Amino acid sequence: MSYHLVIGDYAYSSWSLRGWLLFEKFDIARDLTLLDFSSESSVYEQLAEFYPARTVPTIRTPAGAIISESYAIAEELADQHPNKGIWPQDPKLRAIARSLAAEMHSGFTALREACPMNLRTACQWEQPSAEVLKDLARIEDIWNVAFEASQDQSGGWLCGDYSAVDAMYAPVAMRIAGYGLPVGPTARAYVEKHLNDLAFRRWRAMGMVRGAHLSHYENDFRTRDWPGPKVTKAVATNETPVNSHCPYSGKISTHMLSLDGVSYGFCNAFCRDKTLADPEAWPGFSALRDQHS
Repeated sequence: MSYHLVIGDYAYSSWSLRGWLLFEKFDIARDLTLLDFSSESSVYEQLAEFYPARTVPTIRTPAGAIISESYAIAEELADQHPNKGIWPQDPKLRAIARSLAAEMHSGFTALREACPMNLRTACQWEQPSAEVLKDLARIEDIWNVAFEASQDQSGGWLCGDYSAVDAMYAPVAMRIAGYGLPVGPTARAYVEKHLNDLAFRRWRAMGMVRGAHLSHYENDFRTRDWPGPKVTKAVATNETPVNSHCPYSGKISTHMLSLDGVSYGFCNAFCRDKTLADPEAWPGFSALRDQHS
């Protein structure tokens, strides 16, 4: 029996992003259930099969336990997969990572309430509130503590290699990026690290093509282009593909896209459309493309 992960909307559910990254970045197998944020049924009602969970992300462990808090999910996965590096190996860095992750789990309410995560639209908040600026200052302070402690071994993540604390702060980075919030160069470089991370790019690509538009996540700020890397342009097509089977599922190709004059096939519309949204984010497609470049 494998893990079962339950998440909410890709574009809007910041806590779901954290849970999903814990599995994706550390290559932990899971079954997946995606809830519908546009449904008349509440999240709690949609989680009936996973009682007593009330929020996403939620997991059912192979032993049958239900865990529905991101921090608790990180700790459980670290216990069950001690060689995955979910927390830093160095004791000092591990302690710092846990402290920062716990503060994220309980704090920064002004930022979270004023800037709900919306990965489909970027905007510019010209004059953030004093409360949000206070949260940003605190975030920069504790990020700098982590960077200073790991300066001899950091690859740009908070405590050395990517760990659970980076998964916890990914939606914070997206709020800073998506709302154009003012931070210094060190924090900005860390935000850029998340924007370029292929796992995050895959998550955002899925959010661009799956799920209803939810107007209550919109605002009146000036919109602008998404600040992440420029996406390679591909288009849907009906041309015969170079591959007979989907690069993700191995099933027969039925939906195609064209990139650089070559047609590639996928087993369903979602596989094709998530690839259209960001072709370079998907290793399976990149490997296929390399074969036919």
